[in-house]
Amino acid sequence: MDLRLAPMAGVTNAPFRLVCREAGAGLLTSEEIDARALVEGNARTQVIAHCLPEERPIAFQLLGGDPDVLAEAARRLAATGADGIDLNMGCPVSKIVAKGQGAALMRDPLRAAVIFRTLRKAVDVPFTIKIRSGWDERTVNAVEIARIAEGEGVDAITVHPRTRSQQYTGRAPWAIIREVVAAVSVPVVGNGDVRNHADASELVTATGCAAVMIGRGALGAPWIFAGEPVDRETRACIIHRHCALIEEHLPPRDALVQLKKHLAWYSTGLAGSARLRTALFQAETPAAVQEMFWGNW
Repeated sequence: MDLRLAPMAGVTNAPFRLVCREAGAGLLTSEEIDARALVEGNARTQVIAHCLPEERPIAFQLLGGDPDVLAEAARRLAATGADGIDLNMGCPVSKIVAKGQGAALMRDPLRAAVIFRTLRKAVDVPFTIKIRSGWDERTVNAVEIARIAEGEGVDAITVHPRTRSQQYTGRAPWAIIREVVAAVSVPVVGNGDVRNHADASELVTATGCAAVMIGRGALGAPWIFAGEPVDRETRACIIHRHCALIEEHLPPRDALVQLKKHLAWYSTGLAGSARLRTALFQAETPAAVQEMFWGNW
């Protein structure tokens, strides 16, 4: 089964992506990259747009609303080795949609079509999009957007079937994914409420999607991509590997934040995990965070 890691802002950086790849994930996608910030040379955005050779193949996801800016950002990423460009049409965050970006693009199919056409002409690498089912329950238009995308040369479509108004709440209505699969001939990737391999298999059976993208189900559990049960000792090895990659590839301040965040997720299911998570976020050094975690493992 083709299992892929979903792009998640502040989470799917190089260390986490590589750990997921080593656990069995297929195509990786970067966290969202602000197209304008990339074109303007923002230093932090340049860091986000970096990948490790071992991560290949990897797609870079762009966030934006201006076709020309998106195209220039895509050209730069392709020139520096991106194996694919993905357009974010699903981010529900208020400050993002207020700029006409992310899920806001679902509200304007004509504008979306212009963006698809412009990006398709800008790069030769695979160009994909990640959409929601629509803006809200009254405007579920994933099928319409998917058909437009196919007509403009988009190579594949990932569907997260919640609307923007749902954010991440409620059950993901997989039937929307099935409708998109039936409407287009390009590969459709299903996303939403996949917590284990059984869920992934059920999603493929229910929708006919070509691949499954896993987001929150991989947090604290990158071994979800392994394809078989992973014992406690193997999980510990993966966590140690992830911690080492964080310290090797991220600046000290970012490493501390990432260690706290990921070890808090890894603590799920441990005895006293709520107390442990509070203590982890109060720790002041990477060494202290890890010592605390392993003392409770």
